[in-house]
Amino acid sequence: MEKILITGGAGFIGSHVAKRFVNTYPQYHIYNLDALTYAGNLENLREIERAPNYTFIKGDITQADQVSQLFTQHDFKGVIHLAAESHVDRSITNPSAFVMTNVIGTVNLLNAAKAAWQDDLAAHLFYHISTDEVYGSLHQPEDFFVETTPYDPQSPYSASKASSDHFVRAYHNTYGLPIVISNCSNNYGPYQFPEKLIPLFINNIRHQKPLPVYGKGENVRDWLYVVDHAQAIDTVFHKGKVGETYNIGGFNEWKNIDLVKLLCKVTDQQLGQPVGTAEQLITFVKDRAGHDLRYAIDAKKIMNELGWQPSLQFEEGLQKTVEWYLANGDWLDHITTGAYQKYYEQQYERR
Repeated sequence: MEKILITGGAGFIGSHVAKRFVNTYPQYHIYNLDALTYAGNLENLREIERAPNYTFIKGDITQADQVSQLFTQHDFKGVIHLAAESHVDRSITNPSAFVMTNVIGTVNLLNAAKAAWQDDLAAHLFYHISTDEVYGSLHQPEDFFVETTPYDPQSPYSASKASSDHFVRAYHNTYGLPIVISNCSNNYGPYQFPEKLIPLFINNIRHQKPLPVYGKGENVRDWLYVVDHAQAIDTVFHKGKVGETYNIGGFNEWKNIDLVKLLCKVTDQQLGQPVGTAEQLITFVKDRAGHDLRYAIDAKKIMNELGWQPSLQFEEGLQKTVEWYLANGDWLDHITTGAYQKYYEQQYERR
């Protein structure tokens, strides 16, 4: 069995990727390395935690010795690197944590891969997952981010991800390390940590709490259902050309305020309350510092060259997402109470 290392596999996107690879590729043994910070939740992975081709490792990519030891111990044929600090507001409060995980952690992985693979580079692959935020902000309605768009990060989060992208490319150009990179638009769907807009607002509607919208809600984002992103990652890992970058998005732009109003409508309907009830909870708050106005991905390269395309329209995906969160209130409650952080002790430390 080929050993594949997924970093950050207990997070939102990472857990979907880990489940897809474990369930789809019995010829792989998936090793999931996650530090289980606030965003890591092993409850996301219950369906595969006892799969014969899956192993969870609690570890921190900022610890170079630990990372190096893993690569020495296991002959990883590939790395799918998702581990990252990703919440922009937290990056404004504590940028150093983002430098440590997103930059230093990535370099530690690159160094370990380079040392372990140096005798047969062509048989391996280092796949780095990034974000559209590295490109900065779009100001013209006809503009889209393409793979050659110059980087212009505006927040500590996006700056740290831009730096990690540059290091990954540098290791390819300098050392010949086989790499691919993808930059994706905003994700939504089941298992997203409820600091993010969609699960936060669904949870707030459940409890009749305010829905805080930055500024006037005019910021525009391109949204992609997380299962479609996991499928795209699968496609890039198996079909992507070494050294290339692939932008992943759904050609699905929404102003924040329009998205929130649609979310309110869908949630009202699924809760069986009069449409307009949740919308009364919308509260406009001071805009976030360095808040980019618009992101929009041109995903034609991955569609044309690798044959990937999103499977869901946004309205359908949002319906499925709201339905999932309302049916999994215990999952939301475990996060808001902190109970989810005890799952590792209950399921793994006792083994």
